[in-house]
Amino acid sequence: MRGGLTREKKKKLRSWLFLAPSLLGVLLFFVAPFFVVIWYSMVNNPVQHEFVGFTNYFRVAANEAHRLAVFNTIRFSLTAVPLAVLLSLTVAVIMEASIPYKSFFRSCLLSPMMVPVASIVLIWQVLFHYNGLVNELLGIRLDWLKSNHAQVVIVLLFLWKNLGYNMILFMSALASVPKDLIEVARIEGAGRGRVFFQIKLRYLSATILFVTIMSVLNSFKVFRETYLMTGEYPFDALYLLQHFMNNTFISLDYQKLSAAAVMMSLLIVVLVGALFIVEDRFGRDIDE
Repeated sequence: MRGGLTREKKKKLRSWLFLAPSLLGVLLFFVAPFFVVIWYSMVNNPVQHEFVGFTNYFRVAANEAHRLAVFNTIRFSLTAVPLAVLLSLTVAVIMEASIPYKSFFRSCLLSPMMVPVASIVLIWQVLFHYNGLVNELLGIRLDWLKSNHAQVVIVLLFLWKNLGYNMILFMSALASVPKDLIEVARIEGAGRGRVFFQIKLRYLSATILFVTIMSVLNSFKVFRETYLMTGEYPFDALYLLQHFMNNTFISLDYQKLSAAAVMMSLLIVVLVGALFIVEDRFGRDIDE
């Protein structure tokens, strides 16, 4: 018995030794810097380190540029994320059916993942230029990136870039739905709509949660494309949280930058937590 316990302890020790490099890396490069950011958000500056509590948070909350950035970012996420989930799920359902040239269409939808960001930005600038192809097709004259419709361009870019990856995830989840349940439902007279909403959709709850979380995170990282298209100070409709943080970093206002970063992290945590609660209630009967 003692020999068995000793072997058990040796296995656990060996496991922790293998995990130690990864845990050390996470602690060193992720956890520790996050606590440093929290500390910087509560001091007057990185040199004097005088504790000021939540003063920096109040400064950020009262900043007009930050309010504009938060409003634009939330509006973009509320528009782009649901569209990304719904459209990718729709495309996955279509691809699941027996349609001609399915492999070709799937490859076309995945191709944006292989295109460099600089090339993507160049294509979008050409398409939505004042004298671009979109204006020619619509018969209008509009400088898209300098108008109130500027977010339409970024939403379309976000969907074009992420649709294929989300589609593959949904196709994989659809393939794992128990076939016997579908056959029984069809024998009992259930139509395609009822099979999808009452069987397939319930088994897709975990994948929908994952795709939604990834889409939310990606929506907060669309700054790279927006920055390359419009620069540091774009039109008001395109001024996102990342613009505010980038410009604050350039001005070396680290304490305000840290407070804004913590506030954005809390916002993401709340959103992800709410998604987990919804998925837990929706998919509880599947797990049971």
